[in-house]
Amino acid sequence: MVWHLEETCESGAGSISWGMVGSGRPSVVAHGWPQSRFAWHRVLDPLTDHFTVYGYNMPGFGQSDKALHEHRGIDAQGVMLAELLQYWQLDHPSVWAHDFGGAVTLRALLVHGYQVDRHLSINVVAMRPWGSAFFDHVRRHIDAVEGLPTRIHAGIVSAFIGGALIQPLEEEDRDALEASWRDSEGQKAVYRQFAQTDEALTAESEPHFATLHGEIHVLRGADDPLIPMSRGQALAEANRCEIEPMPNLGHRSQLENPDQVANLALTFLTKRAA
Repeated sequence: MVWHLEETCESGAGSISWGMVGSGRPSVVAHGWPQSRFAWHRVLDPLTDHFTVYGYNMPGFGQSDKALHEHRGIDAQGVMLAELLQYWQLDHPSVWAHDFGGAVTLRALLVHGYQVDRHLSINVVAMRPWGSAFFDHVRRHIDAVEGLPTRIHAGIVSAFIGGALIQPLEEEDRDALEASWRDSEGQKAVYRQFAQTDEALTAESEPHFATLHGEIHVLRGADDPLIPMSRGQALAEANRCEIEPMPNLGHRSQLENPDQVANLALTFLTKRAA
């Protein structure tokens, strides 16, 4: 399904592009980094048979505001998401978060008190330590990478996205994931996002995971090259919830095998309360 985000909302973190599609109970999808709502397009069809799906591009990503002077860390993104949920006036929606979107949604719930019906975490960044050795290296040497020639930067973006995969993506998907970061604006924005990461922000949330309202479930690409299975197991233990490994899938599982991921997600999101 092609998903056009035709609406905008002004927030304290800048202009946010958003859209909704489908019918049924509300469900919010929160994308990862460095991605956009595009990461969900191959699982939209089965979702929209059951839910009205709300999606957005976080400030700094996709069509949303990429102003370099604005702070785009997890703290700012959590405030923005809480504002957006209030703007949508959703009552206990389900939430499906991927990667960085996990830390953002959990912060909106734990720090800002928003309540959901179910929270599905897929390969999320939610506990320390974050990312890979490459991620940490770039974060410590932002000045050196911001001015790289465009062709070299494009190669880094391609390697970073490809290095998170176990199964190859459709060519159009791979190109779309890389495209928004290749130009000069995207190059500056993506490295600024590296610079604004702060593990202290997830450290604030970790002790409170067990207090989350709603049902929690963790999906993990069992062979995720970026975030090891042990991190997913720790997240499940902290949340006192189940973890469901997905063999032969990497970090971008919903694009690597969308049918499998959609089926597992819907089993959790649509099941009746016990």
